[in-house]
Amino acid sequence: MWVWILKGGGLSKERVGRDRRESFGFSTGDLRVLRGLKTPARIQKFVDGLEYQYGDTAWSPQRVLLERKGHCLEGALLAAAALRVNGRPPLVMDLESVHDDDHVVAVYQEGGLWGSIAKSNFAGLRFRAPVYRTLRELALSYFEHYYNLRGERTLRSYSVPVNLKRLDGKRWMTSEEDVWCVPELLIEARHYPLFPDKVARALPRVDRRSFEAGMHGWTKH
Repeated sequence: MWVWILKGGGLSKERVGRDRRESFGFSTGDLRVLRGLKTPARIQKFVDGLEYQYGDTAWSPQRVLLERKGHCLEGALLAAAALRVNGRPPLVMDLESVHDDDHVVAVYQEGGLWGSIAKSNFAGLRFRAPVYRTLRELALSYFEHYYNLRGERTLRSYSVPVNLKRLDGKRWMTSEEDVWCVPELLIEARHYPLFPDKVARALPRVDRRSFEAGMHGWTKH
């Protein structure tokens, strides 16, 4: 299978599938769990089952498997690791916001179309089936669901997909320490605005029904 990945600041095509035979430093038990998540839908179901945690942490997938909880970054890293051990590239994308937290999603391709896997405290910021022709389309699918507790629509830009293989030397998958190298790399990645600033200034707030729907299952600090 061929996919587009980020290399040297640009996108290039690369054949994937060879990683499926490697352990990446995971224990036999953890590797078995990850290899059992053979499809993006299975990965999302597993990520949904993790307890949502608030905290200034950047746990590796191995730590998340141990603790069985995590926030959006950690859910995306676990999803990327599961994609990788099943022969796909570990790609993540940053969704950048204002007056709100950024969101990180793991992205994948099927039939040349993009989808995503994500952990979120908001109902609408999670899984996307692979039906989007571009990453911009995928990012825009999150726009109406991306708002803060004041009801402000806060999503503004998206990053190029970042291949976490670049951080293998820092053991992003199995480190016992926080892997701050991942958010640092995402911050440095090129971002594209979704719309002009003048459009952003005129955005109305989310209506109450949509607000309440997106808060389904939301947990407080």
